[in-house]
Amino acid sequence: MVRARPAGSENENMPTGKIEVLGKEITVLNKAATPPFPLDEYSPVGEDVRLRYRYMDLRRDEMQHNLRFRHKVTTQIRNILDEQGFLDIETPILTRATPEGARDYLVPSRTHQGSFFALPQSPQLFKQLLMVSGFDRYYQIAKCFRDEDLRADRQPEFTQIDMEASFVEEKDIMGAAESMIKQIFQTQKGIDLGEFPHMPYSEAMNKYGSDKPDLRIPMELVDVADLLQDIEFKVFAGPAKDPKGRVAALKVPGGAELSRKQIDEYTKYVGIYGAKGLAWIKVNEIEKGVEGLQSPIIKFIGDDNTMKIMDRLEVKNGDIVFFGADKEVIVNEALGALRVKLGHDLNMLTCEWAPLWVVDFPMFEELEDGKLHAIHHPFTAPSCSPEELKANPTAALSRAYDMVLNGCELGGGSIRIHDQAMQQTVFEILNISEEEQREKFGFLLDALQFGAPPHGGLAFGLDRLIMLMTGSESIREVIAFPKTQSAACVMTDAPGEVPTKNLREVGIQLRPKAE
Repeated sequence: MVRARPAGSENENMPTGKIEVLGKEITVLNKAATPPFPLDEYSPVGEDVRLRYRYMDLRRDEMQHNLRFRHKVTTQIRNILDEQGFLDIETPILTRATPEGARDYLVPSRTHQGSFFALPQSPQLFKQLLMVSGFDRYYQIAKCFRDEDLRADRQPEFTQIDMEASFVEEKDIMGAAESMIKQIFQTQKGIDLGEFPHMPYSEAMNKYGSDKPDLRIPMELVDVADLLQDIEFKVFAGPAKDPKGRVAALKVPGGAELSRKQIDEYTKYVGIYGAKGLAWIKVNEIEKGVEGLQSPIIKFIGDDNTMKIMDRLEVKNGDIVFFGADKEVIVNEALGALRVKLGHDLNMLTCEWAPLWVVDFPMFEELEDGKLHAIHHPFTAPSCSPEELKANPTAALSRAYDMVLNGCELGGGSIRIHDQAMQQTVFEILNISEEEQREKFGFLLDALQFGAPPHGGLAFGLDRLIMLMTGSESIREVIAFPKTQSAACVMTDAPGEVPTKNLREVGIQLRPKAE
């Protein structure tokens, strides 16, 4: 019986401080063992223990909040897209392998021995076929699978908000997606994200060394190769003269206070990204010229060049300048990552949320073996004709767009190829033979013959969005039953071995494990 607490026993600090429950009879429904870790307060329990007893971990207030919040967001997404006329249509989980940038999870077929299904990396081709079918607006909160190395924001199975529409341009899809994200933040967090600026891919890579720049950090990379091409110091002169090289500087305001030990730690950090070292110049008293600078590299690059670099960077006393000199991709990755790490370590964030659209991506990038690779996927439409694309594929821009928030790619999409001739041209540039085109994509090429409308779409990473909105450090904190860093489930002990009988049914024989 629920009743008022006796006078004098009220507790204003408790939600139930004015009432109590009088038990007349107690029935034990089930016995409970001692929990493996405290549930009523935060305790530093190892993640392996939390994931092993995930059903207990989910009782904690933090996890309950995260999953309830996820439900609210997905409900609002469905309502918004439903109001805009998008139709929720499911696409197959068992499909065939397609080249989308990561390894597929393969499923052997019992009825077609020697053949395999693949779990979808995305519903890409099926949603394009839905556009051909006359369903002009499609969406799906879809499970996707990628057999790739994991990070804090990656899982072998993940959920994405998938959208596609016919008779649209970039501005239509981007506008709908931006509006949806702004509504979600406003409703669920009371946050106005404001307008999303547009930034070309080339500017993002040049200034920030990344195609998903964190604009909360007020530092930029600056090219200095032109000042160092003629020096004898080959560490700088070599990349400065190399068409595929880059020499860039990163000015860190107030960074002269960094100790030599800290600089050594940052040098080790950029080594993760392939950098062979991290040159630096500390600015103590710039008014004294070179005498007011502190660095082991000035004698190699010369006093005159040093001061020209300082002028270009507009340094002030107390700054430090870091340098990257190597292949362009290594400099971008190393200095880009260093910029973000320093921004967080030195508390340089200028705002809480910084969204943007990155646009004008190249169609292709050249790999080390000289072959071309589609930056997004081979179904992305270029901004030129098939003839222009074939004549100069490395210069072609795509009609792709990525939404970025706080240095994290929230989602990406593009206007798709709806013309068979253009699709075949892209396949040819990617060195996909006619035979392979028919084998892997014959159904798509056939479909494009039947009046396929112009169409485009976008996919958001739902797990990543919830991670950002809840302030979680990993998407594992917003997924009910996630996998570990090694793509395993320690709770169910999956993946597991399969009896030989089951393997024989699908025509598989295992090789002995290597010693």
